[in-house]
Amino acid sequence: MNAYSDSSPSKVVVLGGGYAGTLAANRLSGRADVDVVLVNPRARFVERIRLHQYLARTGNATIEYGTLLGEGVRLVVDSAVRIDVAGRTVRLASGGGLEYDYLVYAVGSTSAVPVSVPGATEFAWSVAEFEDAQRLRDQLAEVPLDGPVTVVGGGLTGIETAAELAERGRAVTLVCGRRDLAPSFSAPARRYVAKWLDRHGVTVVRDRAVASVRPDAVVLDDGAVRASALTIWAAGFGVPALAAESGLRTDALGRLLTDETLTCVDDNRIVAAGDAAAPSGRPLRMSGYAAGPLGARAADTVLSRLAGTEPAVIDLAFTGACLSLGRRAGVRQLARKDDTPVDVYIGGRAGALIKDVTCRFVVSKRIRREAREPGSMGWPRGGRRPAEPASAAQEVTSP
Repeated sequence: MNAYSDSSPSKVVVLGGGYAGTLAANRLSGRADVDVVLVNPRARFVERIRLHQYLARTGNATIEYGTLLGEGVRLVVDSAVRIDVAGRTVRLASGGGLEYDYLVYAVGSTSAVPVSVPGATEFAWSVAEFEDAQRLRDQLAEVPLDGPVTVVGGGLTGIETAAELAERGRAVTLVCGRRDLAPSFSAPARRYVAKWLDRHGVTVVRDRAVASVRPDAVVLDDGAVRASALTIWAAGFGVPALAAESGLRTDALGRLLTDETLTCVDDNRIVAAGDAAAPSGRPLRMSGYAAGPLGARAADTVLSRLAGTEPAVIDLAFTGACLSLGRRAGVRQLARKDDTPVDVYIGGRAGALIKDVTCRFVVSKRIRREAREPGSMGWPRGGRRPAEPASAAQEVTSP
């Protein structure tokens, strides 16, 4: 007998109110016989793809959940500290607990300031989460306009942060490390980004990594010392340790290990979505683009389990990525379905417009529409994923 045959509603707890978790909760709310609880540590939804704007005071990055959630979703403002798999209960920081029939693990990603770099955890600031950006924004206000600011990380987050600050008149140095500037973009798009940064006075340091961070400087691995009144660490992301600390298997980064239906390999009552999911040990790129489809697929997997039917596997085709360069320029990089870039991009004001429309689309056309019409969201399909990659076992860690 499946759960839909029971007289009481099935309890589904969604951990994490980001792009994946909020959409999953809304999609689940379409069933009157499913009781949906969304657990999130903040009372407002955070648009992480706008945190660089919030930092530079060029935009906001939070939205009231009341405008986003479907009527059947109950929001609990709290943090999960442990998942009691045997008891099917989520332990909360407040001391309480929530029982569940199914759990959607959508805790997202977080900052990854490395403890291996001396001084980084003490003197470098992250922009990965809202609280990080809030502290950094306050700290930035204490730095004179001509005070040197160093952004560590040549990926999209680092570039957007550096560009936003440079357009506001800040003296910015961007340290790329040993990777290319915007390594996920095509060569023509990378050249465009480099030229924009150069025109706006951003000093780009290539082929050098930060060896240590001081209160007023960064030291590169060639021994060079560069003055830095404020150092921002934007080189990579980590994930919360909740899954591993709860005795569930994860990949090397800490993402919950699942099969291709996003079902936890240790417990089919737990389904993962977003940045914290590692299907077959081969996670999709951490992105707002992937978060929505992963959240929708996770919800569909839960609904299939409840109905006693076989859930479908994740099938997501990528179309590219967007990058903002301040408020008046941007890049829309096109890509093949497997997320490899092609030598075609849209730059300038058109690129900026596409990025802004994309940000609005994620909230209005995905999350809000799913609240009004659960099950309505679709996504590009046809991406290719191996069912059991050979590297999966190498990435698994045992708690």
